Amino acid sequence: MTDERRGNGAPPDTLTAPRSLPAAPLPTLRPSLALLTDRYELTMLAAALADGTAHRHCVFEVFTRRLPPGRRYGVLAGTGRVLEALAAFRFGDAELGFLERQGVVDDRTLDFLRGFRFGGRISGYAEGETFFPGSPVLQVEGTFAEAVLLETLVLSILNHDSAVASAASRMTSAAVDRPVMEMGSRRTHEQSAVAAARAAVVGGFVGTSNLEAGYRYGLETIGTAAHSFTLLHDDETSAFASQVAWHGVGTTLLVDTYDVRRGVEHAVAAAGTDLGAVRLDSGDLGALAVEVRAQLDELGATGTKIVVTSDLDEHAIAGLAAAPVDSYGVGTSLVTGSGAPTCGMVYKLVARADSTGRMQPVAKTSTRKQSQGGRKTAARRLDDEGRALEEVVLTGPDEAVVTWEPGEEADTGRMRPLHVPLVTDGAVDSRWVGAYGVQSAAERHRASRAELPRGARRLSAGDPAIPTVEERLA
Repeated sequence: MTDERRGNGAPPDTLTAPRSLPAAPLPTLRPSLALLTDRYELTMLAAALADGTAHRHCVFEVFTRRLPPGRRYGVLAGTGRVLEALAAFRFGDAELGFLERQGVVDDRTLDFLRGFRFGGRISGYAEGETFFPGSPVLQVEGTFAEAVLLETLVLSILNHDSAVASAASRMTSAAVDRPVMEMGSRRTHEQSAVAAARAAVVGGFVGTSNLEAGYRYGLETIGTAAHSFTLLHDDETSAFASQVAWHGVGTTLLVDTYDVRRGVEHAVAAAGTDLGAVRLDSGDLGALAVEVRAQLDELGATGTKIVVTSDLDEHAIAGLAAAPVDSYGVGTSLVTGSGAPTCGMVYKLVARADSTGRMQPVAKTSTRKQSQGGRKTAARRLDDEGRALEEVVLTGPDEAVVTWEPGEEADTGRMRPLHVPLVTDGAVDSRWVGAYGVQSAAERHRASRAELPRGARRLSAGDPAIPTVEERLA
């Protein structure tokens, strides 16, 4: 620290206040999402506007080159949030003023951004669909100027939400028919917590502790009391009595603040044998669940359920399969993707108009980062019983891909198209957004996961559940 800051060498306990700096106002939640992007998207736009290529028609695709280690399938989530974000991707005076002061773009680009509205088309997998390496889960089509601006927004949402939904799917698969609830808000960024709760429900969770997620997306909210409520009172008995008086006997009582056995006794004494549930949050959950089940039955509380929490993941849930557990609460592992916090999705230009207006395929050839040129669509090949055999990526002349429909393919299995329209000429299809969009995504995931081969649900390391193959259209 300089002498000026220390008041000419004064000791640290007599420091003077720092001088005011010309900083921005305190951060607030702003209505525009346009600056949730990377600088190079705007500098590319500026250069393309200057050289005349900005208005070339382009097709960008989102895909992942590989699944995270040990994963047999991915779950697409966040599509609805991408569509909701489009309405707020606007450059107002505040955003334009910042870009001008920073010297990010020139006046021509500022004029373009001032009136920016995405007017192109977006299609892709329905939210909740399972996906595999190489499959184009989202396709953004429009001018280079409008499509390139969406890259960071699209990837930041899809990579996060799909990672959470993929972890959630593994957890709900391990739980089989037992409900799983999300309670990870305190383990991640406050806005990520809302997105994670939504993605968890897409992946099969039945509810969340996050009230903002419940408000925005119509999700079921859950939660009663933490250890602090018990510690607040003079003893466990009075804490439980207070909770039951407020919530009723159907509440869930946390019985491991002190001694679990005594906690169960106090819980049944407070609520009677109609007590809704007890929660275990520490210790050997499997052994404790067996002991608590026996104790509850002895006390006549045969209908009281057992909820377990405490740093669970899909492996811990699978390990409790034989224990008398009725439901699970998961936090940290879920909101961090259970070891895979991103899906590695990329956003690549695959086709663009040349100087004559003719669409041309384009591709990267970089080592280990290759892309495949040309517009694509995708389908899943199913056997006669409706079980998935292959993920099929269809390529070929642009018009053939655009107009493809499944035909008679009895010899090779029937094809289920995977791409659905999401945005048409800038207009968002409302079926995919809001509370209804989340419900639809959860239903799509249940159906999509059910059609995968039975081995897809194994938690052990292995290859993707089905291969991705390419078929070229004439």
